[in-house]
Amino acid sequence: MESFGFKDILDIVIVAWMLYYLYRIMKESGTINIFYGVMAFIIVWGLASEILEMRLIGTILNKFMSIGLLILVIIFQDQIKRFLVELGSQRRWKFLTGLFHHKHIEDKNVAHEYIMPIVYACRNMAKTKTGALIVIQGNMPLDNYERTGDSIDAAINSRLIENIFFKNSPLHDGALIIADGRLKAAGCILPVSHDTDVPRSLGLRHRSALGISQSTDALAIVVSEETGHISIAHRGRLETNLTSTTLEQRLSDFC
Repeated sequence: MESFGFKDILDIVIVAWMLYYLYRIMKESGTINIFYGVMAFIIVWGLASEILEMRLIGTILNKFMSIGLLILVIIFQDQIKRFLVELGSQRRWKFLTGLFHHKHIEDKNVAHEYIMPIVYACRNMAKTKTGALIVIQGNMPLDNYERTGDSIDAAINSRLIENIFFKNSPLHDGALIIADGRLKAAGCILPVSHDTDVPRSLGLRHRSALGISQSTDALAIVVSEETGHISIAHRGRLETNLTSTTLEQRLSDFC
């Protein structure tokens, strides 16, 4: 009889961690039902082929399993890309980057410098009920979304942000993307979330914010044109009716 040792425990822990991480990403992206379906298929395949030894069903399911990996890669290419980017991000492995500690502090300082202009702009737009959608890049690049709008590449300034979303501005309907401490592009088109849990009272801006947060690790800020409420979407979660203080705290945590 084979002994159950440390390597077996480590093997189980790694597999459990990978499944949990995959579950979390798919839950954030709104594809959790597909995850449940894949897991159910694997369980049925294991029972039929390995335990019950049902040859006919086992042969059919084995054929599906042989091409299943390719199909899953095609279907979940965005989630796989996000998983790999997050896995290799400096934030996740910062305990191994002690040599770059000073650079990390400098990056944090630069990030915190542009938090207040964003907060001021959102607060002012909320008072006048000016609709706005601002996306702040995380570890995953947003180049594909930037190309759907007009390039700006300007320093972050609260007045400029307010002017972009002024009701008569040609760029006010799209999203403003912020990356590397700069206003990169405005009037950008974002993916729309089809999550059925989103309240019907929330409009296209909120669904677009939720959609980009499900597809990437970016944080999206929405100012409602109807109510003036400030909302944020991050990792597939939508938080509504925030105060300026709470928004500042969320941005500080994100950066």
